[in-house]
Amino acid sequence: MSRNPRKSGIDRWYARRVAQAVQIAGALLILLAYAAAQSGHLNHRSRVYLVLNFVGAAVLAVLAWHEEQWGFLLLEGVWALVSLWGLIRVFRHRPPAEVHP
Repeated sequence: MSRNPRKSGIDRWYARRVAQAVQIAGALLILLAYAAAQSGHLNHRSRVYLVLNFVGAAVLAVLAWHEEQWGFLLLEGVWALVSLWGLIRVFRHRPPAEVHP
């Protein structure tokens, strides 16, 4: 039983479009958190900020792994881990580490 080559091409086209939409959604989550923090609408230590960063970075890391984009995986994987670490600290009622000038 052979697959229809045209259907296979359509499947690949659709999969690429879905992956692109998911990448854009992940990036928008991170950018939304950043813009809200920079404009003073969201504290960079809040759960919302950390969740937006974690989910956005995790989504992008998974897609980078799937597409074998190792530099992007390193960036987004570390971003997700740092955000997760901040979330764990917040949920344990310990504020994320402060930066001292």
